[in-house]
Amino acid sequence: MKLPRAFLKLWIGQTISELGTWLGALGLLAILQLNATPAQMGLFETLRTLPVLLIGLFAGVWVDRACRRPNGRRQLLIGADLGRALLLGGVVAAALTGLLQIEHLYVAGFLIGCCTILFDNAWHAYLPALVPGEALVAANSRVTATTATAEILSPGLGGLLVQRLGAPLTVLFDAFSFLASAFFIHTIGEEQPPTSAGDGQDQHVWREIQQGLRLVGEDGRLRAITAAAATTRFFGGFFQALYGLYILRVLGLNPATMGLMVGAGGLGSLAAAFVVDRIARRKGLGRTMMLTLFAGGALQLFPPLAALPGAPVLLFVLISQLCGDIFGAAYSILATSLRQRITPLHALGRVNASFEFLAGGLGVIGIFCGGLLGERIGMTTTLVIAASGIALASGWLWPLTKLEDG
Repeated sequence: MKLPRAFLKLWIGQTISELGTWLGALGLLAILQLNATPAQMGLFETLRTLPVLLIGLFAGVWVDRACRRPNGRRQLLIGADLGRALLLGGVVAAALTGLLQIEHLYVAGFLIGCCTILFDNAWHAYLPALVPGEALVAANSRVTATTATAEILSPGLGGLLVQRLGAPLTVLFDAFSFLASAFFIHTIGEEQPPTSAGDGQDQHVWREIQQGLRLVGEDGRLRAITAAAATTRFFGGFFQALYGLYILRVLGLNPATMGLMVGAGGLGSLAAAFVVDRIARRKGLGRTMMLTLFAGGALQLFPPLAALPGAPVLLFVLISQLCGDIFGAAYSILATSLRQRITPLHALGRVNASFEFLAGGLGVIGIFCGGLLGERIGMTTTLVIAASGIALASGWLWPLTKLEDG
């Protein structure tokens, strides 16, 4: 399916920034140069995602208000990219001068998280303005293919760059990727407000926030997706806090090998991007979403099983990355496309923000809990709990099996 030229420019910029993000440089900098503990990594990852609770709902209002002005969302995207580039540049400067402390990464991570919340919300609201509704799954599949390609190439490259050049200079590559993304978004032509302004002029911010939350609560499909996402994010937060430490310290892999294993998962995501639309049409949207979420969670049991005596460590990690990402990417494409398709364009920023506030909020708590549990009961046991919780989250999607056509 041929997609609009404006989308292709947005896609190129997103591709470059994803390549930089998947280097994983900030996390490696904390682990390898600052010798972060599990609790410190948990706090670091918590602060990176905490903005979803503090500013997420306000970001949704900001995005919807920008939607009513020419070029508003595009300007938000560019500003968020430039902000992230500047913050990463500051981290590099502190590291190269020997002044970097874990507290600096806490602050930088939090502020980068603020920019990311704004960018992601604006991006998801911008896409339906560039692509017709019937092409949303195709567009989201291409974006997922981009992320998958970055996941294939960048983690291994990041590990090699850290070993050869050091973590600070690897962070610098990430900063430049955001500058490139801002440039390509800038080249998109003039953007006009949607013909239907929906709720019209700006209202009081709290009233607009309530409207977004009410839209999520009133639609059974959005409720199911949000509940599943909240449960998945909570238990997925355990992995986010501990996975790098677990792979490097418990399983004993080096950064380059870890990068290659993570990169292998991108092959699964890439495969999912090409087949998910066809499978959903054949099997039904709701059943496909439920199956992919359950399978993706169950496959995350393999990394903790890799710690058993005599277990084939590389094979088990590879299975979880490669096969787990097939199902995880397929679910993400379908859930995102459904949310974009059934939400009025003028309210998409607030609905996305409400979704991220409710789901991402539990994700923040999950990251923090994961770090604490990793120290109290061990990282292996914590990851077993996490994988089981993600698989069981698929139960929330049962209502969607009766709402096949969205």
